[in-house]
This record gives sequence, structure tokens and C-alpha cells, in this order.
Amino acid sequence: MKSDIEICRETTLTPIDQIAERAGLLPEDLTPQGTLKAKIKPSVLKRLANKEEGKLVVVTAITPTPLGEGKTVTTIGLAQGLAKINQSAMACIRQPSMGPVFGVKGGAAGGGFSQVAPMEKLNLHLTGDIHAVTAAHNLAAAAIDARVYHEERHGYEGFTEKTGMPALRIDMNRIVWKRVMDHNDRALRMITVGKNQPGKTINGLEREDGFDISAASELMAILALSTDLADMRQRIGRVVLAYDLDGQPVTAEDLQVAGAMAVTMVEAIEPTMMQTLEGVPTLIHAGPFANIAHGNSSIIADRIALKLADYTITEGGFGSDMGFEKACNIKAQQAGRGPDCAVVVATLRGLKANSGLYDLRPGQALPQAIFEADEKALVAGFANLKWHINNAAKYGVPVVVAINRFPQDTDAELALLKGMIEAEQFTTHVDVAISEAFGKGGDGAVELAKAVTRACETPAHFKPLYELSQTLEEKLMTVAEVGYGCRGVELSELAKEQLAQFKAQGYDNLALCMAKSPMSISHDPSLKGAPSDFIVPVRELKLCAGAGFVYALCGNVMTMPGLPEKPAYLGLDIDADGNIVGLS
Repeated sequence: MKSDIEICRETTLTPIDQIAERAGLLPEDLTPQGTLKAKIKPSVLKRLANKEEGKLVVVTAITPTPLGEGKTVTTIGLAQGLAKINQSAMACIRQPSMGPVFGVKGGAAGGGFSQVAPMEKLNLHLTGDIHAVTAAHNLAAAAIDARVYHEERHGYEGFTEKTGMPALRIDMNRIVWKRVMDHNDRALRMITVGKNQPGKTINGLEREDGFDISAASELMAILALSTDLADMRQRIGRVVLAYDLDGQPVTAEDLQVAGAMAVTMVEAIEPTMMQTLEGVPTLIHAGPFANIAHGNSSIIADRIALKLADYTITEGGFGSDMGFEKACNIKAQQAGRGPDCAVVVATLRGLKANSGLYDLRPGQALPQAIFEADEKALVAGFANLKWHINNAAKYGVPVVVAINRFPQDTDAELALLKGMIEAEQFTTHVDVAISEAFGKGGDGAVELAKAVTRACETPAHFKPLYELSQTLEEKLMTVAEVGYGCRGVELSELAKEQLAQFKAQGYDNLALCMAKSPMSISHDPSLKGAPSDFIVPVRELKLCAGAGFVYALCGNVMTMPGLPEKPAYLGLDIDADGNIVGLS
């Protein structure tokens, strides 16, 4: 089979203005970005205000493995499959960070005959939204250090006298706003800023700092959770950048940088429209990671798609314990709209990898046996799929299992897996379909599309696991114990102090975002299948007041990834004609 980029280049694409027109958009709703992509103005929602919304389908998956489960392929394939059965559909996906593109994961446009096109445009910069987030974030970082420097240089009273602005008296040891960049670079996790030549201070005041990846910026989460430009501006103003000498939060509004940050991101608020290989309109917007943020595409993109299509297909990052949980408990509560159906993607080889019968280690070659028939491992790994089905059912929505078929899969094992699913008794409507969207495009997802339309005929009774009115500690316990099925949570002394501090400062009503390993339902990536007898350790809490959540760091979670020994960029280049090669 040809590579993804070869398939994409050999497909004749439709001009984006025609795709938009077919979707129900007017020329004045668009800001064209060439012939194959366009920004969509959020003001279109005013024109469509009285139009009935379609169904919202969230694609999630079993616990991820190094093999990849094909969640984006299924998302795009399902949208194409719905179009094949004459249903209007639109996909909404996140914008890829260039960290994973050049690192381990590669691109995030889907693959085979179920991908967003042109895939190289999607994976490399797109319309610059992530760069806008990076610039706005680092503007605030520069503003903090400048303010500290000038207040120290003039003295607090002297600064106020000279500028007419109140001194913020920022505690240099409690600046919580790191810098960001859109690449994996472990060497920048801990740095020193403000270093000077002996006897000079012109570079600022020396302090310890660090970098996160841009997708981990609170501004990225704000972009994804904002309902419009005014909401984004207000959220940016609430971002806590540091604490003063009295322990009180210093916000972007206090620093008077929030307006400039919003100006920097003013065009990023507009989702980008592209198309699948079969001409199904697709909205790409925001790119928050699903461990340290909520891992879903934007509320604005969803709202536009729901007004334009009968079915909006979106996806949550990682497994249902990660992106789907946060779609339901964070995104849905802020959007006032939950999903109508969940699609859980599973593969035979992914379930075998989750069986615990294989010794899978990062950086080591995968055993060939995992690609071959192994009924014992498949039956053992089924516990993981069963857990994820039941997890989605906790939120009161019907579930469809999409078995993403690979060429090595045997009919016997596929039938065995379908039989195990159908034999179980679940608390919600559960259907199952085999998807061949990678190799056959929409035609390979027709069975899945029909299963999703049947599921959406079943009324959803969506309910998040917790109410925002509950305390942060109650939300933490609920997600860990009810959401993950653990037997308890262990808070470090620092986490206990932070909980008390956030409550005293009025942040107790925010949502809770668990930042843990995606490679297990638990915090420990070595615990495979469906573990239950474990304790979740919370080492630290981070406040994201603008995004509307507090994230809890569990175990060893990094906010700046590193490059592996053989990163994906090794295979990237351009040919003599200027075409990109090696991107997947």
C-alpha cells in the first residue's frame, strides 16, 4: 500500500470554498487561506442561532499502546462512512503539535484513505494558531520578568511614582508561568534566566525557570474552551502568572498584559476548515494534550459543526480514562452540551498488548507474536476493552465499539472479539462494528456509520461524574475512585497545602483535570488490563484559573517531552521539486 502522503497527493481535492458552500457556509463566513483551507468566523453562530443542532459523537479508545489504535483514522473514516449513507457529517479534530510530529508519534491527520488533506499542511504549522499561542504565552513571561526587574530597580514606591502603576511586589520564588515552545526539548525543562556579566543587571534578575511544550500552555486550553472572542479575553485576564509577597495571585489582568495576549491570539479563535480525502468538511482547532490538559478540540468548532451537520464526529485524546473523561467532566460542563454517543476504538493487537502477557518496553522492538493469532492474549486483553465500555456508559451515553481491522487480523479472532462484546451485559446500549476505514475509506466504515446512527436513535442521559459546586478534593476523589476504580488517593503534603490555598482564594469551584500516564487506567504505566487495587498518588496541583480547571500531577508526568534516540524528523526531507517526503 502507498504511503499516507502519496495517497494524499494522488487525490484530487475540491476547492475549500466549494466544500464550505456545500456545508452551508457563506463567503462572508470565511477567511480564505489559499485554495484548500479557510478560517471560519465564529460570528457564523449568530446566523445559525435558530438552527437545530445535530448529534455529537466522541471517538475514544482502549488504553493506548505503542502500536497505535487508529482513533483519528476512525474519526475521519466514520465521517466519510456517514456521508456514504447520505448523512451530513463533519469532523472536528485538534491541530497537531510539531513536537510529536518531529518526535515519536508523527503526524495526526489520520492515515490511508481516511485522512485530512493536505496532510502536510495540517501537520506543519497549518494557519499558525499554535505559534500565536506560543507568542502570547511568552509575551506574558517576558512581561513578568520585566516587571520584576523594573520594580526592583526603582523600588516599589519609586516604580509607582515613575509609571503611575501600582507595584505588584511579585515574589520571584513564586512565578508559576514558564515559557513555551512547540518542540520537544528536554534540555529546556530547567533553565536559569536573567544571567548577567559580573557587576551588571541589565539582563534582569537571575532566577530558575523552565519551558513547557506549547500544547501544555494554559492559553491552549483557554482557546479550546472559549465560547467566543470576548470569553477568551476574559479567561486570559484570569490567568494566574505568579504570587506576590503576601501569597496573593497576580493575574495577567493585574500585569495589564491580558489585552495584548488576546490581540496576539485574535485570529487563532477561528477554526480552520479543511476536507477529508472524500470531501467531508473537517474543522481543525486548538491542540491541548490529554494528560496535562483536557485533550479535545474546541467548543467553538463543535458548535459550528453541530449547526451545520447532522453528525459531528470529534475525538478525545488517549483512552476513555483520559480524553473522554475530560470531554465529559470539563469540556461538556463548560459547553453546556454532552455527547450523544461514544465510539470506543479497539484493535486485536492493542488488546493483546494490554493483556499483560507481553513484556513491552519503551525503545524495544515489538514481539512478532503480538501481530499473530493469540486467543489467550486476546481474551486476557478483553478486560481492558470491557472497562472502557463500562467507563463510557457511566456518563449515560450509548456506546459503539469500532474494531479497527489490520491486514494481519484473522476472521476467527475478529469473530471471537465481537462475540465477547455481544455476550456481555452492559448498562447502556452497546453495538459493535468492524472498521476498515484505513484501507477502504468511507466504504470501509459504512458498517460503523450505521451502528452509530442506530446508537444515536437511543436517547442519551448524559451526566458528568461530579458537579462544579463540589470541592476540589471531592472532585479529585470522584475521578480517581469512580472514574478509575482505584481504592484511594494519596496527597503529598504540598498537594494538601495547595488544595487549602486554592479553596481560600476562591478556586474551589473549578473543574479537576487529572494529569497521569495515558498508558494505563491507573497512574502506573506497568499496570495493564483493568487494574483496581491501586492508590493514585498526587504530588502537586497546578492552577489554570483562565481555563477553568486545576490539574493534578500524578506520578511522573512531564510537561515538556524529550526527543527519542530515533526521532521522526530523521525521515523528513524535501525532494528536488520541493515536495515534502517522509511525513506520516
